[in-house]
Amino acid sequence: MAFTLRQLQFFVAAADSGSISAAARMLSISQSSVTEAIRALEVDLGVLLFERRARGLELTHKGGLFLRHASQILGDVSQARQSFQQETGNVPGRLSLGVSSLVAGYVLSDVLSRFRRGWPAIEISALEETGDYLQHLLIGGELDVAVLFTSSIRDRAALNVETLLVSPYRLWLPQGHRLASAEVIAPEDLVEEPFISLMVDEIEESTRRLMAGLSVRPRIAFRTRSVEAVRSLVATGAGLAILPSLVYRPWSLEGDRIEIRDVSGDLPSVQVGLAWRKGAPLSAPAHNFVRSAQLGFAARPAVP
Repeated sequence: MAFTLRQLQFFVAAADSGSISAAARMLSISQSSVTEAIRALEVDLGVLLFERRARGLELTHKGGLFLRHASQILGDVSQARQSFQQETGNVPGRLSLGVSSLVAGYVLSDVLSRFRRGWPAIEISALEETGDYLQHLLIGGELDVAVLFTSSIRDRAALNVETLLVSPYRLWLPQGHRLASAEVIAPEDLVEEPFISLMVDEIEESTRRLMAGLSVRPRIAFRTRSVEAVRSLVATGAGLAILPSLVYRPWSLEGDRIEIRDVSGDLPSVQVGLAWRKGAPLSAPAHNFVRSAQLGFAARPAVP
């Protein structure tokens, strides 16, 4: 067999996300690249991996069997790389890391735990700040690397940027809501609904642009800087929210269920990844952190 690890990654992303377009967004590549990788796999294996449906992709029986093998192969490769990394992991060093607030709550723990397993002797200093200020610190040489929303980076001429995760916007609504029976909701169905707005990082700005681009202008009933407040307010019926899937969790702190649905139309997405200063070589700890994050994100399941 002549398939590549890259083809396996594309196949697993398509299987997890259920569509070519969602896999392409998650991987930050073109849809044609995903389509060609899957087609090449099917030719190589001599089997049909997916049934193409109007609403996306559905694994065939043999596709489901191959998914287990592909996931195992990618996992074995990741473990093999990590085992070699751990051989040199006791070399001491320092890493100055920046992180934006939402990324700190939903991404950072996984990235740091993976890095610490490979390089336990590295002393890590982490700073949580706004995306704009993190960019200022990176350009000034005060941070080695930042984990942040790369979709909001302004000065790309001064920074190396690598997007590792793409998270689409979805509609949040309480269980039992009149719209919950639909899988895809039209913007005009939202005209009478109150909305909860999250005022954090660039989420506030991108949500404002999203709302302005809809054919109807939803009414903002409550503004908050707390994701947990949004969850509680949505779950108890105080309003709906349109937020990235990255921050979605199905339950509020009070134990109430929250549903998510697609909204028809061209909704934006947020991108999460790494940034570091151009024109200056990365230190060994920073280089290893970037590589560890790349491998970690590649192994993550698709955002729903």
